[in-house]
Amino acid sequence: MYREAFIKTKGEITREKILEAARELFNTKGFNAATISDLVEITGVKKGCLYFHFPSKEAIAQEVFQEASGEFMEFLESTLGGDNPGASLDNFFRCALEKHIAAGFVGGCLFGNTALEMSDSNPEFSRMVEHFFDEWIYRLTTVAERAQMIGQLRRDIPSEAVAKQVIATIEGGIMMSRLKKNEKPMRECLDVLRRTLDLRVG
Repeated sequence: MYREAFIKTKGEITREKILEAARELFNTKGFNAATISDLVEITGVKKGCLYFHFPSKEAIAQEVFQEASGEFMEFLESTLGGDNPGASLDNFFRCALEKHIAAGFVGGCLFGNTALEMSDSNPEFSRMVEHFFDEWIYRLTTVAERAQMIGQLRRDIPSEAVAKQVIATIEGGIMMSRLKKNEKPMRECLDVLRRTLDLRVG
C-alpha cells in the first residue's frame, strides 16, 4: 500500500516531462522566443494534452521558475552550511563553478537570463525575479556577516554589499564562460573575488 502511494500517475509523469523540457528551452532560447510548438516538438506531447496541464506558456514559465528557485535555495543551503562561514563561502564558489562546468556552460543562469529578458516587459515575472535575488542576497549577507565577525572576510565593506558583489561576479563569470564555452573566465572571476574580499577559509 505504501509503495503504491509513491508511484507516479501518467499525468504526473507527463507534467514533469513538460516542465523539464520547458526549463531547458527557456534557459537556452529565452522565454519570448520559445513557443508552445517548440515544447510540443521537444516533448512529443500533443498540444491539447499540454494545455490540459497548463493553461498558457506563462503558467509553465512561472512553475519552472518557482521550481528552479526552490532547487537553487536548497543548493545554497547545502553549500553554505557549516560552522566555518569563510569555508562555506569558498565552498559555494567552488560548487557554483562545478555546476556550470558540468552543464558545459550551456544556457547560463536561468535567473540571470530571466532578469535580463523579463524585468522591463513583464511586471509579474519581474517581482518573482526580484524576490529570488532578494533571498539570495539575504542568505549570502548572513554568511558574509559571520565571516567578517571572525576575521575571515574584510570588514570595511558592508556584508550586504559583499553579497551583491558575489552575485554580480558569479553572474558575470557565467556569462563570459558561456560565451567562450570555457571555465577559465568564471574561474578567474571567482579567484579575483576571493582576493578582493580577503576570503579566508580557516
